[in-house]
Amino acid sequence: MRAASDMDYKVVFAALEKVCDDNISVLCGLADVTYGTVAQRLVTCMKTIQEHGRALKPVVASFTAVYHHYDFDAQTPGNGYRTLVKVLQSCLLHIVHKGRYIASNYSRAFFRAEHNTSEMEAYCSALCQLRALLHLAQRLMNDNDHGQLYTLQDQDLSLRFVQEYSSMHKACFYGRCLGFQFSPALRPFLQTIVIAMVSYGETYGKQQSGISKAALSLLTSGKYVIDPELRGAEFERITQNLDMQFWKSFWNVTESNILSGFSRIASNPVQVNFTLTLPPVTLHLPLASDPRLSTHVSPPLAHWGPGPVHMRLVSHELREGQDTEELLRLARGDPAPASGSRLPWVQKQPRSPWLIIHFHGGGFVAQTSRSHENYLRSWSKELGVPILSVDYSLSPEAPFPRALEECFYAYCWALNNCHLLGSTAERVCLAGDSAGGNLCITVSMRALTSGIRVPDGIMAAYPATMLTTDASPSRLLTLIDPLLPLGVLAKCVNAYAGADFQTLQPAEGGGSLSALGRDTALLLSDLTQSASNWLQSFLDPNRPLGVTSSQRGNVARGDPAPASTPNSADFIHYPDGFMPLRSECLAFVHPTSCPIVRNPFVSPLLAPPSLMRGLPPVHLVASALDALLDDSVMFAKKLRAMGQPVTLTVVEDLPHGFLSLSQICRETQDAADICVAKIREIFERDGSTSAPHKRPKLQETFQSPGSSG
Repeated sequence: MRAASDMDYKVVFAALEKVCDDNISVLCGLADVTYGTVAQRLVTCMKTIQEHGRALKPVVASFTAVYHHYDFDAQTPGNGYRTLVKVLQSCLLHIVHKGRYIASNYSRAFFRAEHNTSEMEAYCSALCQLRALLHLAQRLMNDNDHGQLYTLQDQDLSLRFVQEYSSMHKACFYGRCLGFQFSPALRPFLQTIVIAMVSYGETYGKQQSGISKAALSLLTSGKYVIDPELRGAEFERITQNLDMQFWKSFWNVTESNILSGFSRIASNPVQVNFTLTLPPVTLHLPLASDPRLSTHVSPPLAHWGPGPVHMRLVSHELREGQDTEELLRLARGDPAPASGSRLPWVQKQPRSPWLIIHFHGGGFVAQTSRSHENYLRSWSKELGVPILSVDYSLSPEAPFPRALEECFYAYCWALNNCHLLGSTAERVCLAGDSAGGNLCITVSMRALTSGIRVPDGIMAAYPATMLTTDASPSRLLTLIDPLLPLGVLAKCVNAYAGADFQTLQPAEGGGSLSALGRDTALLLSDLTQSASNWLQSFLDPNRPLGVTSSQRGNVARGDPAPASTPNSADFIHYPDGFMPLRSECLAFVHPTSCPIVRNPFVSPLLAPPSLMRGLPPVHLVASALDALLDDSVMFAKKLRAMGQPVTLTVVEDLPHGFLSLSQICRETQDAADICVAKIREIFERDGSTSAPHKRPKLQETFQSPGSSG
């Protein structure tokens, strides 16, 4: 999508107009009876695309004239309005490329007419839906305050927006057009994930083990490879109608011993990698203002009372303290620490002055430190630092504030016991992605309010800072994102908010498989509260219903739009003659109106200055294509306005969760390297400086306390 972002939109629309004219001219003159029907479909499709393009050109012009006002600053171009324009241009460039190919090759003997026609129709449907999203974004821009990316005042407006666009057709973005907005190197991976998920969904509920289900899924995946339309429709159904246990079960397979074993083979070897269990005892820590005085920190108590906290220690080198009996007593039957320390050829290193405390992502509902182990191993090697990753309890069994309590307790324990972790903790960095980024910020806020030492810095990758129902332009991307669809978010929203909470003591031994993951799901919880009230609209019996597949095809081919269902005009007024495609798949969501979503320890963007003043330097690394982009932009703006030190880096072409994809391609590795550079900056601040770090395809800026604009 770099080409789309760098290219002037007028050039893109001119190319689109020409390729449509060329195809219409060529195809209308064909008399080949073999391709006659297909040729007519293509002509109709190209005319529809041309109509969409002509309508969208002035819309894009209006955005490009003003969207710089919503950036963090002039050196960091990035916000949801920019992203929607980039995604649209990327779609147009795909159409132009395919259109040129069709016009040049249609009459050739081996031209695959049906295949190419179906692809063009799929992109025509995608363009129709993107046109609707741009229209919704226009409404947001018109109704929001200048420079604001969220609708903070008009809750009814947010509800109506989500009610409208949640009923829109989404399957076209999961079939032939899957991942068109991302780096080309990621598209095969995304296709694999989507096919695996829909295949797994077909076997879900059958009486087999997780691995058996995965094996059976492989046998059923062929049809989803051959038929992209079937894949898209099934993925849309799954993301809207299957329950939370499906998601837990699916991501649990990724943490099985077999799959994680392959992952470990491909990652950096480490000499220390084992799990710890902290008993629930009261801790005593010195006050930051007067170390002669102390305060106590209780163990986690929310929902079911005191309980242990599980963690993973990762260190590239064996360091002093990591093989002590005191630490090994906390290990949960993992032989790694003992065997590593007893090898005579392993040289024990001195304690590091640095320590990373890591909180993984996963929407607060899925994944564990084990699923994030790959990049943690790399960090430990590159930075020469031990890493303590916290396996906090997951929703829905452990809704807010249990995860925050456990992470804060682990942070306090690490400060008191850094000598056991191979560190002197002269510098402590909190690092996390998505939900983990949220926890980095809120744990620091807890440290401030408790009067204890705050970390020396925070590195938060694509964090969730606004878990409310407020709409923003970047969150419109949940309509098209295969890793962060609104239907999936809906399942996680109620889980973290506690709407379906039952007081159950979690099973012992949570960690790898039983704890499940958080990274992919975190994407979900990040939007937890934002989607939560949005989703109440699903239950409105008057909302627009889906159209049949034949109606959808008619719309995509330029036939009159279906008549709007009752009250649809109450939601969004579209231009005359235009209506987005509707979904056949209705979502069934249990709504929640928990006031907890506006708790500042849930949505730190809503925290008052008194809770944020005194935070350490915050380094935010966001993606331009992430539905949570606006969370990072607005949070960075708020910190800067308060005089707090903050940097914002925006990478291109990557989805939410790119840290867990760091080994997939060069672009994800470059983004992971940026995160490492930011952590190093925290450790070396006011000290020795490292060599300049090459940062391709990103924009960033640093704001020190008191700096302006």
